[in-house]
Amino acid sequence: MITGKTLRDAILSGANNIANQRTRVDELNVFPVPDGDTGTNMSMTIGAACKELENLPDDCTVADASKCAASAMLRGARGNSGVITSLLFRGFSKALAGKTNAEAADLTKALQMGVEAAYKAVMKPTEGTILTVTRLASEAAVASTATEVPALWDEVLAAGQAALEDTPNQLPVLKKAGVVDAGGQGIMLVFEGMKQVFDGGEIIPSQEVAAKPKVSSESAGKGVFTDDLMKVEDIKNGYCTQFLLHKNEGASVTRLRAFLESNGDSVVVIEDDDVANCHVHTSDPGMMLSEAIKYGYLTDFKIENMHEQFLARQKQGKGLEKQAAAEERAAAQGEQFVYAAVDPERAYGFVAVAAGEGLKAVFGDLGVDAVVSGGQTMNPATEDILAAIQSVPAKTVLVLPNNKNIIMAAEQAQKLADRQVLVLPTRTVPQGMTAMLNFDPDAAPEENAVNMMAAADKVSTGLVTYAARDSEYDGRPIHKGEIMALENGKIVATGNDLAKMTYRLARSMKKKDTQFITVISGCDVSDEDAERTTDLVRAKCGGNIEVSHISGGQPVYYYMISVE
Repeated sequence: MITGKTLRDAILSGANNIANQRTRVDELNVFPVPDGDTGTNMSMTIGAACKELENLPDDCTVADASKCAASAMLRGARGNSGVITSLLFRGFSKALAGKTNAEAADLTKALQMGVEAAYKAVMKPTEGTILTVTRLASEAAVASTATEVPALWDEVLAAGQAALEDTPNQLPVLKKAGVVDAGGQGIMLVFEGMKQVFDGGEIIPSQEVAAKPKVSSESAGKGVFTDDLMKVEDIKNGYCTQFLLHKNEGASVTRLRAFLESNGDSVVVIEDDDVANCHVHTSDPGMMLSEAIKYGYLTDFKIENMHEQFLARQKQGKGLEKQAAAEERAAAQGEQFVYAAVDPERAYGFVAVAAGEGLKAVFGDLGVDAVVSGGQTMNPATEDILAAIQSVPAKTVLVLPNNKNIIMAAEQAQKLADRQVLVLPTRTVPQGMTAMLNFDPDAAPEENAVNMMAAADKVSTGLVTYAARDSEYDGRPIHKGEIMALENGKIVATGNDLAKMTYRLARSMKKKDTQFITVISGCDVSDEDAERTTDLVRAKCGGNIEVSHISGGQPVYYYMISVE
């Protein structure tokens, strides 16, 4: 049998193990583009649970530990690999519900339920990935006769490692690149970290500090002292009030959220299956708690007098105050997106994911209400997307992830939202733009989703970036720093002349029925160079094709090219 403390420490050990080696996992990504973030996404996903796990007492149950981890990972999940990781631990939470301790059979059931949830979440599961590694590890646990957890986990690791080493035989692209699946490697590092604790050892120490998830329920709404001219008497809702609501069966916190919103400000409510983390600035904490207790029982109370906080900060000096405020703004969910109740008069709203001020402005011009910062170099967490969705006061919110590695996180946010959400699986920024241009305010939600995606699927996307490391693709070497051209996700050419690579890519993407080509320049390209390159594309593609330029400001990609 293992106790809650053992399971808690095992998960912490697994989190530290992948955090320590996340760069190595990132480098397993097949393409040498500078967006290899599988290790980072998985590390940040499981790392989102660490602080809450560390706060659990040693006498916690396995149900407490698994539920705490699953809930935090669900909110903090980033990228496809992170979402799958969160779902695996969701299986632990469901299988261990109500249990004080766990035996080998319980962990076997936990693995089974986690794998089932992960497969269900993927529309077209691909074998040779993290899914295969965890499935075969789970099957080994089912077949095992081990009655003690350490022995069982040894068999889980052996089967998982064998499956990982076989991934190149299942996915030719891995074999060509000479690597194993990055997600599979990541989950094995987590399992290996857990094994050390299951075997009676200490938690693997953290050798590097994992980046914090951008949204944190602990720091939500704290950026209230950012105005240099603010006076203590300006703080009308002077009590920062936080609590956990353990919901009664069937209870919905929608009405509670509306009550908090109408009687306070800086409201943040993060809801899970049976727990809601609530934050509000109010002049009467007692009234907030009295209302909340109607929906369940309350724990983890935290009430702070912001007048005293404000005066203390003044004593620290303006320089430190500004620095602290800037840090809090970057971490606080409430500083980005403020919850808005559904307006029954408003049918539609939109959320998109994009990186770069120019692209954010473009989506704003197209009618998007909330743009989540993110893309290739940083996949937003489920919690980020959920906060954006719930800041849009519409009956139906359409979400455009604009990246294949963000779609699953958006779909998890869809399940947590308190309003109708439709996720359009846009895989690139150009697809997202075209989808928005084809929105029909008079059509039904499902009809809009079909029509918008039909238009998006007709868009070809070209990307121009650089090789982050030496590599080989389709038998030809790619050298670090070399310019790479990708058409719909596939490397089609490499070279050293940025402008030439860009117009050649656009020319190769052009078809007989092409009408529009849009050149979207990134943050590392000057306006002059971008206009010059656009003129070259116009000259080489010419004819009746309309060629235009957008200053997107995106990182990673010198240029994105949209061909319609």
